[in-house]
Amino acid sequence: MKSLPAQSGTVVLDFYKPEYKAELENYFLPIDQLKYSGMPLDAIQKCEIEEDRYPIVVLYNNKPAGFFVLHVWEGVRQYSDNKDAILLRAYSVNASCQGKGIAKKSLLLLPSFVKKHFPTKNEIILCVNHKNIAAQNVYLKCGFKDKGIRVMGSIGEMFLFHMDV
Repeated sequence: MKSLPAQSGTVVLDFYKPEYKAELENYFLPIDQLKYSGMPLDAIQKCEIEEDRYPIVVLYNNKPAGFFVLHVWEGVRQYSDNKDAILLRAYSVNASCQGKGIAKKSLLLLPSFVKKHFPTKNEIILCVNHKNIAAQNVYLKCGFKDKGIRVMGSIGEMFLFHMDV
């Protein structure tokens, strides 16, 4: 599968490739962010075991700057009955790349990426911890909607956000 070119700036979404591994080995998240998200290499290992998880790298100037997983039905079904939804999970931007608008640009590219590579999907869902205000704000600014659905996660209440594709 080919990467989707960025519509503006230098942010591109691409499926994980082994050539990104070295950069991802140096990926860093502060502890206050790490409690809300997993590290890319750990998530990639899960993707290798579970074939319905797709690791995605956020490239900034052609270098890995962020990461997330798109998880189809097995991930979705604990949160939604919509078999045509896809779950965004383990989203993060490397600490050294934060503050550059990379998160916003990557999330704005997400609907087009999903349409192109997962054409049967009509909704993106994600869970965000109720204490992770910064992430909530970015997701809402990028088009996700809070429909008031709450679930319990391993570290507390989670808000379930939705975006139509």
